[in-house]
Amino acid sequence: MVLDSSDESPNGALAGLSVIDAGTTIAGPMAASFLGDFGADVVKIELPGHGDPTREWAPKKDGVSLWWKVSGRNKQMITLNLSKPEGQKLFKRLVANTDIIIENFRPGTLERWNVGYRDLVQVNPGIVMVRISGYGQDGPYSHRPGYGTIAEAMSGIPSFTGFPDKPPTLSAFPLADAIAALFGAMGSDVRHLPSRCRWDRRGSVHRCQPL
Repeated sequence: MVLDSSDESPNGALAGLSVIDAGTTIAGPMAASFLGDFGADVVKIELPGHGDPTREWAPKKDGVSLWWKVSGRNKQMITLNLSKPEGQKLFKRLVANTDIIIENFRPGTLERWNVGYRDLVQVNPGIVMVRISGYGQDGPYSHRPGYGTIAEAMSGIPSFTGFPDKPPTLSAFPLADAIAALFGAMGSDVRHLPSRCRWDRRGSVHRCQPL
C-alpha cells in the first residue's frame, strides 16, 4: 500500500495493531488481509505439512496460486497444530501479546482444542476474537458447516443473477465470504476505536487512527 509522505502514520492507520489469522480458506484470512492492508501486523497460522488450502487453488502463475497471493498478502506465516497440546501452548504465548484473533472454524472447534475465547481471555483479558461461521456461534443451525455457496443460496442473491431463461447463477467471486470478511474486519477494529482516538472537550472526535 502506498501512503502519502505527509500521513501521520507512515506504516498505515492500524500500525501497532497485532492480529492473529487463525482462519482458513477465504472469509477469516480475507478479514485479516483487510486489516493488514491498513498496517496491522498480521501473523497467519497454517497447519504443518499442509498449509492453507488456497495455496493449491487454481488459477496459478509460475506454480503459485493467485488466490493465495490475494489471501496471503501482508502476513507473516507460521505453522502450528492447534489440535495438539504443544501447538495450543505456543498459540497462547502468541495470544498474550495480540490484539485481535480471527477464526472461521465450525463453532465449538477451538473450544475442543482448549483455545476458545474463554480459554484465551484468561491469557489476555483484552483480546478481541472475531468468529466467522455459517450460522453463528449458537442457534439451531450453528453446528452445521457453512460455505459461501450455501450462504449465497439462502440469501436469495442467485435468484436475480444470471440469465432469465436459465437457472440461478452464483457469483464468480466468493461474495458471501468477502462480505463476511469485510464486516468482520470492521467490527474487530471498532472495538479498538476508543483507545485509538483523541477527543476534544465537547466529546467530538479530534483525530482517529482506525479505518
